[in-house]
Amino acid sequence: MLILMIRTLFLYLLVVASMRIMGKRQIGEMQPSELVVAIMISDLASVPMQAIDIPLLSGIVPVLTLLVGEVTMSFICLKSRKLRRYITGEPSIVVYDGHVNEGELERLRFNLNDLFEQLRISGYPDVSQVQVAVLETNGQLSVIEKKKDGMKELPYLLVSDGEINENELERSGKSREWLEKRLGAETENIFIAVLSDDGSLFVQKKGERDVK
Repeated sequence: MLILMIRTLFLYLLVVASMRIMGKRQIGEMQPSELVVAIMISDLASVPMQAIDIPLLSGIVPVLTLLVGEVTMSFICLKSRKLRRYITGEPSIVVYDGHVNEGELERLRFNLNDLFEQLRISGYPDVSQVQVAVLETNGQLSVIEKKKDGMKELPYLLVSDGEINENELERSGKSREWLEKRLGAETENIFIAVLSDDGSLFVQKKGERDVK
């Protein structure tokens, strides 16, 4: 009985440490790959926890293998936007200026019932009052109300990780030539560039750090 308790506590600490290493996310905020790894880790750890005749390493090795694989994949996705697009996907605008993006819903296989359910949960039963609704990569719907007096327009993320966001550039009504002229540097050296509704452009180059 004592051995079983020790094995259980050890595997419990291993799983908790693994989840901490994977990152500080709640279950509802996990990417699909992270959720799969979390489920597999808990399942693998439960096998040697239930049976003493199974070597403890039979649970430890697979758990550590999955952990190393997930951390490695996260690091690669951090460095490569193209791979990140395939692994975790990208946010999708499903409602813009009160109009539902039918083509995007079809591409995502996200039906109208699901969309309006999420809008009601967010407190926006009337889609005509929605400025932007974005389906995030974790499946949650972010909703921004239509612009009212004193409210600001949704900022435009023109550059991310050194790559120009063509959709955001088109939405802002600006040209690539205008952006390149305003940046005054190679796009590859820009970490983020955000255009506000008042016309101000915030630019942060790669490698810059906040000074406090």
